[in-house]
Amino acid sequence: MRKTTFLTLVVIMLLRAGTSAQTPGREFVTVDPVDPVTVRMGSSAPMQITLHVQPGYHINSNKPLTEELIPTQIHFTPPEDLVIAKVQYPAGVLTSFPFDPTTKLSVYSGNVTVKAAVLPAPKAGAGTYTVHAEVKYQACDNNACYPPKRVPVAFDVKITSSSSKLPKAKPTRTSPHIHN
Repeated sequence: MRKTTFLTLVVIMLLRAGTSAQTPGREFVTVDPVDPVTVRMGSSAPMQITLHVQPGYHINSNKPLTEELIPTQIHFTPPEDLVIAKVQYPAGVLTSFPFDPTTKLSVYSGNVTVKAAVLPAPKAGAGTYTVHAEVKYQACDNNACYPPKRVPVAFDVKITSSSSKLPKAKPTRTSPHIHN
């Protein structure tokens, strides 16, 4: 009996090691390049990061329904002259899976867009800055979950001075709005 239990334990460990060894190069989630952001001093500008969960997989939402599940998160590391605020994750989709059809999990699949606002710090100077971020997620299929992964992301933010305004259009004599 002890020998059978020991052999079963060894087989399970070997199977898990084989699965873990296969996942490091596997891409469960890809991230679109982030468009450069231009923001004027004293205001904010929107930005977004789009994730693509590969078919056949799902990732936990940002607010999974139990503490044991690893949430999808984006951690921003902006330079001191910038603030990333109002990060908005989409709501997860409540889904049940074959391993426990009576329990629903809050997950993302397909395309997922996370939105945020970029603000210059009060004493920021005009110029271009690079914001670094990291997407953290745990992918699962209908049978197993895989080790958590991290995907690095970087994008540029151009801060313009508040006095740099677009030139006003000057009316000409042929303008219908000029009455002499």
